[in-house]
Amino acid sequence: MKPPSKAPFRPKFEKKFDSKFRGPPPPKRPPSNDAERKLAFNPENDLIYGAHPVAAALANPKRKHVKLWATENGTARVKGEVKPLPLEPELVHPRLLDHMLMSPDAVHQGIILEAKPLNQPRLDQIDRDGLIVVLDQVTDPHNVGAILRSCAAFNVSALVVTARNSAEANGVFLKAASGAYEHVPYVTVTNLARALEELKTYGFLLVGLDSEAEMSMDAVPNTRPLALVLGAEGKGLRQLTRDTCDHLAKIDMPGAIKSLNVSIATAVSLYAVTRK
Repeated sequence: MKPPSKAPFRPKFEKKFDSKFRGPPPPKRPPSNDAERKLAFNPENDLIYGAHPVAAALANPKRKHVKLWATENGTARVKGEVKPLPLEPELVHPRLLDHMLMSPDAVHQGIILEAKPLNQPRLDQIDRDGLIVVLDQVTDPHNVGAILRSCAAFNVSALVVTARNSAEANGVFLKAASGAYEHVPYVTVTNLARALEELKTYGFLLVGLDSEAEMSMDAVPNTRPLALVLGAEGKGLRQLTRDTCDHLAKIDMPGAIKSLNVSIATAVSLYAVTRK
């Protein structure tokens, strides 16, 4: 009779690893006190803070609002900006809001809103007769938020970003956007080169911003639809992105410094192409 086969040797650390990490994750610890219960929120939702971003989100009929936390001053401020309020705020102490955001740089102004994420369009669903901005791996949420704010100011149809190597749409980004996220479609694409080629099939003229270009922004054709393509500070546009653009253009700067922060460069470029 054939002897029973032995189980393969497994080191003790592997068994310990299996028992600790395999299987479903442990349940999240429930709130243990009144303060934690007040501040509990779903991490998959948007956590929006600051007077302007919160007011814009509360006034957006496309948003599904979940919970609103506010100090006494924050409550008075938001009630003055949004009438009527779609939900009653939970009155809290400012320090609880500080603890909730866990960042010394987060200026909540006494107001935090939990809301369901917005449904954003695909690239083939954006308007094809206007002006859009495309970002090539710009990762700083402050910069991308400021760019989105400029897009709202210049009536841009959409901001297109990459799914990877791009800024996360978190509270810092939403605060920097100052409510613009509620007004400008925010389109995420997997492959930027393919997305640019797709935009060409829709009739878009692609103009990449490059400080070494021969063409000035003043010479960019006054045509629509038009896509302005900008790269990250320092690196600029990647080579494949440059090769895919129809034109490369620069901002004429007579001063000693020849480069700008990407968010400022976006605003100047938008002014240059819209003043025509």
